[in-house]
Amino acid sequence: MGILNVTPDSFSDGGSGDDSKIESLLAAAPDIIDIGGESTRPGAECVPPEEELERVLPAVQKIKKLNPEILISIDTRKSIVARHALEAGADIINDVSCLNFDPEIADVVGVFSAGLILNHSRGTPETMNSPEYLSYPAGLVKIVCDELEQSVKVAVSHGVQKNSIILDPGLGFSKNTGQNLELIRDTELLLELGYPLLSGPSRKRFIGDLTGEKEPGLRDFGTCGAVIASYLSGYSIIRVHNVKAAKDCLAVFCGCQKR
Repeated sequence: MGILNVTPDSFSDGGSGDDSKIESLLAAAPDIIDIGGESTRPGAECVPPEEELERVLPAVQKIKKLNPEILISIDTRKSIVARHALEAGADIINDVSCLNFDPEIADVVGVFSAGLILNHSRGTPETMNSPEYLSYPAGLVKIVCDELEQSVKVAVSHGVQKNSIILDPGLGFSKNTGQNLELIRDTELLLELGYPLLSGPSRKRFIGDLTGEKEPGLRDFGTCGAVIASYLSGYSIIRVHNVKAAKDCLAVFCGCQKR
């Protein structure tokens, strides 16, 4: 899954979804393009839906014009944005709030028979890293699984088909560095939930903590390590900024494995 941020305040690569940026991403041949019109980095402020739509819809239209076959995911917490994006040709809604911000997203996804990514998080981007949200006294993986299951129940009760759901344990969302590594490494309980798993490690702070690289845009080498680790742990989808780097590192790694 390739990331297309059309936000001015993304932690790594914000900006507009101009033709050159989209063409460059398409040239790397991702399976899915995830378009985000609202930054969800820690501390980010909520964007009005009208502004989010002004950023997202032109990008959807450009991608569909250049490659009608590619899957498009929309990274949004708002049902009105989800509805208009699906009407414009998007295929999947990636809700980083796990239906906690606007549960009506599930209704929209159900009506369109679209895909739904449930990204585990707590609080909002403004509050997600406060101490109470970083606490998992009964065990990190168990609690993440329990909270994801609750969101699945909400989604299904609103008409989302089970085979349309993807689960993301939310690396970087209400997680510290050690917790992120645990979620990449210890996936047994997550896999037992029975849904495809998405890993989103790309350029995040925990990569910088491990490598010492303070600049997010220079964390692609470290991200590739997390890509391979996620693959080995059973993740089906890996969300990255640098699609070529991720695909190349996996191609070589897989080619070196015993058959």
